[in-house]
Amino acid sequence: MGMMKEFKEFAMRGNVVDMAIGIVIGASFGKIVTSLVNDVIMPPIGLLLDNVNFSSLAWILKEPTADTKAVSIQYGLFINNVIDFLIVAFCIFMVIKAMNAMKRKDESSSEAPTQKECPECCSEIPIKANRCPSCTSQLATS
Repeated sequence: MGMMKEFKEFAMRGNVVDMAIGIVIGASFGKIVTSLVNDVIMPPIGLLLDNVNFSSLAWILKEPTADTKAVSIQYGLFINNVIDFLIVAFCIFMVIKAMNAMKRKDESSSEAPTQKECPECCSEIPIKANRCPSCTSQLATS
């Protein structure tokens, strides 16, 4: 019974639930980006490059026979997947950049200074101090 209790605690921990939600949303986002690349971005690029269909670009290593399929290197699909990856990576970069900017903004606005520098000995002292504990100089009150 102890193992089931541990598993329940693990599964219900906030981080696990957040991770599961992120994975589901990420998989859906991946499908959207794949559609964007294959259906929106690549057709105009193919048109500009003399009606090239990237998904059909391949190097045939062995022609198909009656018994076997063709052996080929699908470099067009690889190009689509690289573009797909770059778009996803850029979107993730932008989301993380926005989150870091919001976090820095919250940290800078919520943290009031708690220390100040003594003008005589340059040691760190509490902001409310009237006298420096290191050099005992009288501090100006502000």
